[in-house]
Amino acid sequence: QVLLVESGGGLVQAGSSMRLSCVVSGGTASRFAMAWFRQALGKGREFVASAHWTGSPTDYADSVQGRFAISKDNAKNMVHLQMDSLKPEDTAVYFCAADPVRQSRALETYDYWGRGTQVTVSS
Repeated sequence: QVLLVESGGGLVQAGSSMRLSCVVSGGTASRFAMAWFRQALGKGREFVASAHWTGSPTDYADSVQGRFAISKDNAKNMVHLQMDSLKPEDTAVYFCAADPVRQSRALETYDYWGRGTQVTVSS
């Protein structure tokens, strides 16, 4: 069984940086396309970033382009999301997702999900 566990969330001020991590167990991260999604209170889950199983290419939502960076560490079976210049509107629960077949912006593409980690950005 493939399990994903996120870490690194917390409370920061606007303009700060934060790094989220997701560890993959029961499978090999190098064989998965990986993605990050987020869900703000009262809203639907939205795409943030994704990476091909090789680590490249990567894809980003317009709202985070140039501020966030996704990276895969296949040796450690992990994926990271570096978030810079954080804004209050980035406040959400962030979820890690994995799929053995393809990289996509669509929620339904991904077979495996973590439970999420809360990111709160104060103004």
